[in-house]
Amino acid sequence: MDGSILSRPSPELWGGLECTVVRVNGTMRDQFQDTGHTDRICDLERVADLGIRTLRYPVGWERVAPDQPDELDWAWHDERLAELRRLGIRPILGLLHHGSGPAYTCLSDPAFPEKLAAYAARVARRYPWVNMWTPVNEPVTTARFSGLYAVWSPHRASERDFLRMLHHECRGVLLAMREIRKVNPGAMLMQTEDLGRTFGTPDVQEAVDYENGWRWLSFDLLLGRVDGAHPWRARLLAAAVPEAELDDYLVGDAVPLMLGLNHYATSERWLDHRKHLYPDALQGGDERYVDTEAVRVPMPEGTTGWLPRLREAWQRYPGVPMAVTEAHLGCTPDEQVRWLCEAHDAARQLQREGCDLRGVTVWSMLGAVDWCSLLAARRDRYEPGTFDVRGDAPRRTPLADAVESLAKRGRHEHEWLHQPGWWRREDRIHAFLRDVDWR
Repeated sequence: MDGSILSRPSPELWGGLECTVVRVNGTMRDQFQDTGHTDRICDLERVADLGIRTLRYPVGWERVAPDQPDELDWAWHDERLAELRRLGIRPILGLLHHGSGPAYTCLSDPAFPEKLAAYAARVARRYPWVNMWTPVNEPVTTARFSGLYAVWSPHRASERDFLRMLHHECRGVLLAMREIRKVNPGAMLMQTEDLGRTFGTPDVQEAVDYENGWRWLSFDLLLGRVDGAHPWRARLLAAAVPEAELDDYLVGDAVPLMLGLNHYATSERWLDHRKHLYPDALQGGDERYVDTEAVRVPMPEGTTGWLPRLREAWQRYPGVPMAVTEAHLGCTPDEQVRWLCEAHDAARQLQREGCDLRGVTVWSMLGAVDWCSLLAARRDRYEPGTFDVRGDAPRRTPLADAVESLAKRGRHEHEWLHQPGWWRREDRIHAFLRDVDWR
């Protein structure tokens, strides 16, 4: 990445506030409460002042109807959405962000899709002017941590549970969009998902292929691609997903759909059967291999990062509009600026190559709390974003200058950009792997 970014057509810079509501062992975590946004409507004006005109924002199911589906409290959301309209900010409305739903359902509930759709219908009637929707954020990621790794409610750990929960989420999206389009026929589905990839040694290639298979499942389902020839259809049927419901995706009415691509430094993984090379702290999980961040091993140049992952998605789904919907790094201010600018550069490069890539979203604008433990432990570990909310009022961080430059001018110039991010430097590699023969 050059220190001086040339002026050229750029993707629009969008914004997003970390808005997860998730149950962990019976306790609800709400990031709007943890970051204080619940009590600060003025945060939205701070976002607008940076030049942000599109914002991922929730009308959260667990917030509006937490106890009974017919007991809805719209007051807080009415006020916030009215403020977004006043500020000229277009919302991308989310309904469920990593959660399992309110107390009267969960991801393993066979009626989950219909319950979500009924809620979506009410939200659409309440806000008929909203044109962009994300009924369920990152279905694969949420199903993994709820159904495969047992971190979030309902705390299951099997392929069967994972696939059934994923289907419930995606069917919920499908049914929700059908209800939303009864109110607004032109409503666009922005389907987000974590954009990662798994690499590994030849001895664990089967596990690598397995993980690289399920990472596309939410997109494939909603795009009507899981037909009789799809390699995961048999697994979904074996997990007791009804065949008639799988066939319902083939109708293809989830489109128009835009792919929302989220990517983190931890999204790409390396599986290594040579467990003796790694310290005890990295052992665990599967007995066959160690699972570590791919960025921590000496991968070939151009293998990891924003550009190869975005290009891979574009090649798999040519002609489908795309956007970067989460660009966030929990790190020092200089590294946060480098990460966002690298995401923006990669998006701009794909635009030049012909990809219909519409926006890049700076995520966690108010920061995030306890994501270092996936919200499983309450330690109050705060990482700032565009603003630092510690103190009497949120204050701008150096990332805010980059956000404002990209939003208003399509480019950002700073001496920090003359240096590579830590994920590009040699010292990123685990010290105990630097002398290993990788040939």
